[in-house]
Amino acid sequence: MPELPEVETVVRGLRVSLPGRTILDVRLGKTDFIHDPLALGEQLPGSRILDVTRVGKFIAIGLVPAGSVSDTSERLYLVIHLGMTGQLMTRLAGDPAPAHTHVYIGLDDGRELRYTDVRRFGRIVLVPESRIAMFQERLGAEPLEITLEEFCARFGSRGARVKALLLDQGILRGMGNIYADESLFRARIHPARIGRNLTRTQLATLHQSVRRILTAAIRLRGSSVSNYVDSDGNRGEFQFRHRVYQREGKPCVRCREKIRRVIIAGRSSHFCPRCQPAPRSRKPRGKARKP
Repeated sequence: MPELPEVETVVRGLRVSLPGRTILDVRLGKTDFIHDPLALGEQLPGSRILDVTRVGKFIAIGLVPAGSVSDTSERLYLVIHLGMTGQLMTRLAGDPAPAHTHVYIGLDDGRELRYTDVRRFGRIVLVPESRIAMFQERLGAEPLEITLEEFCARFGSRGARVKALLLDQGILRGMGNIYADESLFRARIHPARIGRNLTRTQLATLHQSVRRILTAAIRLRGSSVSNYVDSDGNRGEFQFRHRVYQREGKPCVRCREKIRRVIIAGRSSHFCPRCQPAPRSRKPRGKARKP
């Protein structure tokens, strides 16, 4: 599903074209993934788009409600999660829409913001500004902003496997399976290692790897391994830089050992058994013999 780099890419694209636009109308298809469809139809028309931001894996479109006298009025936020197959794009109103397009938001420049989702695992909800703050507080740190000290504190004290910690949205917001695997490979850390058993040097290396992998993925506009496209309908290119993700059985780019896959925290984890040695298991002590 779209992770931090993919969502950031979509946000950056929408940020170019949406701010300043006024919403004219809303048309809905299937609505089982929308928290309150009636609210969208009643509150979005007439509102003005102020900005587009990312909150972890969520897209937040800031709105000045219809009838507000200034930009300082309490905002509304249209919060969107792309799920596994969601796409959010702007198109001219007369352009043909692909199948499974369920939300059409008409804009005052003749375009539409469209949400398409084959499997409808995404989510759309309209919330007041106060609830956005509460939502942000429940999420973990931003991976591109977290300091080394905070990173070590969050990971170095936990008894869970490091792959599970990377996927925990209460620790790092926005990380997902692709970039967790790629970061661990770059750091030469096995996904089953326990967080508190990692050395300070290993944690520092992982901290740097996470930031570098995410930055590179954003620069290449994300990974198109399934339905993901950016806000203009273009595919990303970082999937051509994957070193372990979905490369089970293929040779490691470093040592030529075959990439393996295991299940950790209910998710597939890809790694090189030579570059990322498994943690040593402690042998139970035998009972002392009686004299």
